[in-house]
Amino acid sequence: MPAPQPRSRARDRNNVLNRAEFLSLNQPLKGNQESRSSSRKQSGQAGAAGAQNSNPKERRQSQQLPEEDCMQLNPSFKGIAFNSLLAIDICMSKRLGVCANTASSWGGARSMINLLGITGHGIPWIAGTLICLVKSSTLAGQEVLMNLLLALLLDIMSVAGLQKLAKRKGPYDVNPGLLDYLTMDTYAFPAGHASRAAMLSKFFLNHLVLAIPLRILLVLWALCVGFSRVMIGRHHITDVLSGFVFGYLQFRLVELIWMSSNTCQMLISIW
Repeated sequence: MPAPQPRSRARDRNNVLNRAEFLSLNQPLKGNQESRSSSRKQSGQAGAAGAQNSNPKERRQSQQLPEEDCMQLNPSFKGIAFNSLLAIDICMSKRLGVCANTASSWGGARSMINLLGITGHGIPWIAGTLICLVKSSTLAGQEVLMNLLLALLLDIMSVAGLQKLAKRKGPYDVNPGLLDYLTMDTYAFPAGHASRAAMLSKFFLNHLVLAIPLRILLVLWALCVGFSRVMIGRHHITDVLSGFVFGYLQFRLVELIWMSSNTCQMLISIW
């Protein structure tokens, strides 16, 4: 009777399915389970130790995150009012950009609106002022023209500096022209044409003797130049309004630093 036991053991040894590599497919080895469980415990302990050893500042920041989110979800009244006015400005500026491109509702009048904008550009005004200064023979005329040239240069430099600081883009993706690049008028805030037109109109109203119809036309010209920049999509409404205010402030500054006739004659002789 003891003979069958050695035979069954020999069969089990010869059976290929009883090998360890095949048994692991159906029944995982105990050693592997123990190693896996131990590695999981070690990783869990390491994570707990890392959480305990974390910086207390990070804990405070994590605790403050919900409060910061609540502050963002509940902005102040000033923030709501500012964002609402900004949204209205952008919406109205886009609607008034009727000549922003050839496909717009007034696309056929784009060239005429651009020509109106050129009348308020700095390069033609500086060139015309220099020509008049060369041909002028009176001391009073040279004094006015020299101060006008100072006002134009001050306007170009100050507007270019403010635009570089603000870096606000226009309501439409309109590429600046060659004259705009020459005067560094590449951004939207403030509108350089509007500030220049306001400054020039106020300057001429104060230092030239003009009839009432011409004075009215001069003011209308300044308004048309400013809002023509909105029509071609280069500036927002607030950019133009701020340009008008800034042009008036420039005029007041030029009046404060007004150069006398002797100073103008000295500069002309040096030039």
